[in-house]
Amino acid sequence: MLKILYIAPENTVGTLSTWKKFHESRGNKCDFITFYKTPNEFDSGICLNLPLISSDKFYRNLRSLYYNNFKISKNEYSVKSGYPPTWEANSLFEKLFFRVRDFVWSFKVEKALQNLKLFDYDIYHFEWGLDFYRDANFAIRLKKLEKKIICTYHGQDMRTRGVIKNIDNISDLNLSSELDLLSKHPKLKYMFLPISISSELSYKKTGKKIKICHSPTDRYYKGSNHIIEVCKRLEKDSPYVEFKLIENMSHHEVIKIKKTCDILIDQIGDSGGWGYGMNSVESMKLGLCCMSEMNAACNKFFKDHPFVNINKYNLESRLRKLIDNPLLIDQHKQKSIDWVKKKHSVESVGKLLYENYNRILSGA
Repeated sequence: MLKILYIAPENTVGTLSTWKKFHESRGNKCDFITFYKTPNEFDSGICLNLPLISSDKFYRNLRSLYYNNFKISKNEYSVKSGYPPTWEANSLFEKLFFRVRDFVWSFKVEKALQNLKLFDYDIYHFEWGLDFYRDANFAIRLKKLEKKIICTYHGQDMRTRGVIKNIDNISDLNLSSELDLLSKHPKLKYMFLPISISSELSYKKTGKKIKICHSPTDRYYKGSNHIIEVCKRLEKDSPYVEFKLIENMSHHEVIKIKKTCDILIDQIGDSGGWGYGMNSVESMKLGLCCMSEMNAACNKFFKDHPFVNINKYNLESRLRKLIDNPLLIDQHKQKSIDWVKKKHSVESVGKLLYENYNRILSGA
């Protein structure tokens, strides 16, 4: 029996819960520990409730204030260079902040390490490539015990922050579900996002009124302003088009609305990564026709993908084509279901993960 531990700031889209169930279904032990409670209803696992970190609006505003006024880049969206991009404190203030935070956190963290026997696992997944400590003190101690270390990167953690050198130097495996990151790290493997598929999937046939939705987590990265403008114009032009902007809602509410829709527009532009993420994965599972910008690299890597390929210039024309051809929408809905079953079921993704486990455990 393997003992597997995931360490993450938060259970952002519920993936950690999916992995826990999968590992346990294979007879292994799996836990996940988070730094703070997720703002939605996803399980936070063993939550340490650490201070000086959060995803709430107040903390995000403070972070933006620092980036826009004090950080060298002057822009929190600035993409770092390097192969891989590497995090370093950009100021004395930033260096002092992490030293103070590590010290404050150490009281809770060290207690948890002992009380929860966190040194007793075989494989450690560091989500976002983050340790409890910014100097990767915990991971370094694990390495001395010959534990296996896996880092998973989800996008901005590498694009705008960069890898933490101390943990990157000792990781046995690096994974990502973001295609563009493969060109930013010499030792990074692609892994499809996993989702649980417990029953036969089906789609709702497109009716007379066509419902379009857009569900951005960050409007800048998703190109939302243009998407919203186009969709509102189409809604105004036709009584048979309805647009739903799904924003600042619980995951339960998001799913409830998506189930009533026919088309999801994920993103235009490549600012927040190439292709698609969990927003589209769960929409494909629900049987929606999905639209996203798929650049040349995406089209080459994701052969026969089900997406309606869009950009800033053709979004409206491609939406109008779908609106005028409901049968075409249904064809894309079926392609979505076929794709998510083939590429994203936790069983198929998990099989590849265990192949990697076997490789690093055998020292290959």
